[in-house]
Amino acid sequence: MFQYSYITSIGEITIAEDNGRITNVAYHKLNCEIRETPLIKKAYKELSEYLSGHRKSFDIPIKFVGTPFQISVWKALQSIPYGQTASYKDIANLIENPRAYRAVGLANNKNPLVIIVPCHRVVGADGSLTGYAGGIKIKEKLLELEKLYK
Repeated sequence: MFQYSYITSIGEITIAEDNGRITNVAYHKLNCEIRETPLIKKAYKELSEYLSGHRKSFDIPIKFVGTPFQISVWKALQSIPYGQTASYKDIANLIENPRAYRAVGLANNKNPLVIIVPCHRVVGADGSLTGYAGGIKIKEKLLELEKLYK
């Protein structure tokens, strides 16, 4: 597994690859060998395009590493369209486990592929901004980029 970090308009982002798939996009360093691979470079290029408003979806191969429940939540997050938000309850309903909205929040918090798997698009039931791995300020910036937060 390899990682490489970049400075972006929202701060430092570390991207990790394992066997030809991106496994992590994080706001912190990971515990693996530092090497900028062609796939990590491609992921950074796509993230840069997203952060500059020129990309709405990602084409890089990804790999989820988590529990079956977490993976079901992360896959559901991918269905939230660019420019829209969903609540934790919406995601719980989407995975056909309507009472699991708190567990959805915990899985959302463990999302290893921030931005690419758009956990920043998940808001409270009342539309309020809730926690985010990179902090509320970064969540605001990402939603502002998508014109969801003013």
